[in-house]
Amino acid sequence: MRGTILHGPFDVRFEEREEPRIIEPTDAVIRNAVTCVCGSDLWPYRGLQPIDRPTPMGHEYCGFVEEVGSAVQRVKPGQFVVGSFATSDNTCPHCLHGYHSSCQRREWVSTAQAPYLRVPFADGTLVPVPETPPADLFPHLLACSDVLGTAWFAADAANVKPGATVVIVGDGAVGLLGVLSARQMGAERIIVMSRHPSRQSLAREFGATEIVAERGDEGVARILDLTRGVGADSVLECVGTQESMMQAIRSARPGGFVSFVGVPHGVSLEGAQLFFSHVHLHGGPAPVRRYLPVLISLVLDGKINPGRVFDLTLPLEQVAEGYRAMHERRAIKALLQP
Repeated sequence: MRGTILHGPFDVRFEEREEPRIIEPTDAVIRNAVTCVCGSDLWPYRGLQPIDRPTPMGHEYCGFVEEVGSAVQRVKPGQFVVGSFATSDNTCPHCLHGYHSSCQRREWVSTAQAPYLRVPFADGTLVPVPETPPADLFPHLLACSDVLGTAWFAADAANVKPGATVVIVGDGAVGLLGVLSARQMGAERIIVMSRHPSRQSLAREFGATEIVAERGDEGVARILDLTRGVGADSVLECVGTQESMMQAIRSARPGGFVSFVGVPHGVSLEGAQLFFSHVHLHGGPAPVRRYLPVLISLVLDGKINPGRVFDLTLPLEQVAEGYRAMHERRAIKALLQP
């Protein structure tokens, strides 16, 4: 089969790769209904996360089970399934505490931008959809596999509660779905930090009440002005840079909660500043598997439409254009159709 390979900065190719097969008895092979490009894929694409060899890409997926290993019991061929970017056995102590992305047997999914995908620990990683969904729900279910699951974790980790004032740092797909998540959790005010009109419009569609275009010191000052000098109850950091992390911490009120789900690059925290900020910090790679049953149900019930973040749809063989469009900010998120 052909799949996506990153050869170096700005060099994405769709070329021949070995077709996935069952290796371990706990594996499944799925046929992707849709896949996509993630914002985190842009770090290696831009050369900011170096690779030392041609590297298969992709970690977001949903589709049909083609084959299962001899030890797989819960997942059946023919089922439509959604999985996470981190595999999990769903039985280890970390999984039982809800942190599936720290499973003791975790493997990172990294080859999903292809027609077929091998998924280890299929019973613990994949969540079957009760019935085969119509194709128009595929993008919404795909969003559950990472960007919505990550955004939901961001809102949960930031302790978003009914009536809360929430700030979202970042207007990519995760930040925008952080708006949706915070609204679902009952936030009263949702302030999104964004400079891009199309993303501001989608943020408002998802439930944002205010937009702040300023950054850095000016952005923090604007948040304090909007909250009468107090700061936000909950702040979701969805970028992963030093500036975004400090903006998030400084926008929270003393006793407030800051979640961080942007993959960090060049982030360091100074102890005294953190000490006197009096904020709670909680983040990391999202335990998407914990939330998948709830998120899938919300999509199937028509209560949320997270697939709205896909504003560019391409055939999978045009994946390189998806990367270019997201790099150039011509697209929020590119959906790929095998």
